Amino acid sequence: MHWKRLVIALIMLPLLYIYVMKLQPVFFFLLLLLVASVIAQAEFYSMYHVHGLMRFTGIILGISILLAMTYLSRNLFPDILALSFIILSGMRLIGKRDPASSLNDISPVLLAVLYIPCLLGFQIFLRNDGPEWIPFLYGCVWASDSLAYYVGKAIGKRRLYVEVSPNKTVAGALGSLIGGALAGVLLNLGLIHSMSTQKSLMVGMVIGITTIIGDLVESMFKRDAGVKNSGTLIPGHGGILDKVDGVLFAGPVFYWITRHVV
Repeated sequence: MHWKRLVIALIMLPLLYIYVMKLQPVFFFLLLLLVASVIAQAEFYSMYHVHGLMRFTGIILGISILLAMTYLSRNLFPDILALSFIILSGMRLIGKRDPASSLNDISPVLLAVLYIPCLLGFQIFLRNDGPEWIPFLYGCVWASDSLAYYVGKAIGKRRLYVEVSPNKTVAGALGSLIGGALAGVLLNLGLIHSMSTQKSLMVGMVIGITTIIGDLVESMFKRDAGVKNSGTLIPGHGGILDKVDGVLFAGPVFYWITRHVV
């Protein structure tokens, strides 16, 4: 398991850097997000046994949201969310005449749209502000996740949130914080060059904190759904949703930081 995590990271991070920094047209980054979003949504829907028309509608809405966040004004975001609810509730009304369990039918579909493509879409805004922010974000998240795993395995004793994720420890959470902070400083020195050391340290720590929260939120959903991993696509990591859970939360928070703090 350990070597698989390292091999995947050593392959994926340089590829992501080359992909984002060298393929400049926004279309290529959008394509990457679309693929990740569709697979992650499909995994989420499988976890909650969403099938048929509602599953298809949710995935199409996710694609539409990412397209809108790429090519339309950011001011239209509330309208896009409202339209998503109108479409989903209308499809449930048309597709199934029995009103029983209508809330249960709509809720996981709408939640997946908000949870995955909407949160991923903030990376489009980040990339538009500067492609270097994307490898910075993912590098900090990867360092947070990795240090949390290894520190937790090595010295973790006190459980962090046993009801949601029995294997996560307080020491692992501290490792996530330190990993994000160290990565923030190093990536700023090697890639960004626009933050002070103190600011890059704080930004990395915030990414580390939000990475933990994102990881725990996905664990909460998996525990509720009764599954260990969202999928099996990535050896040693589970599914796509398992791999992007931290960055789903860290991406919007980091975007807000770059707009108002950095």
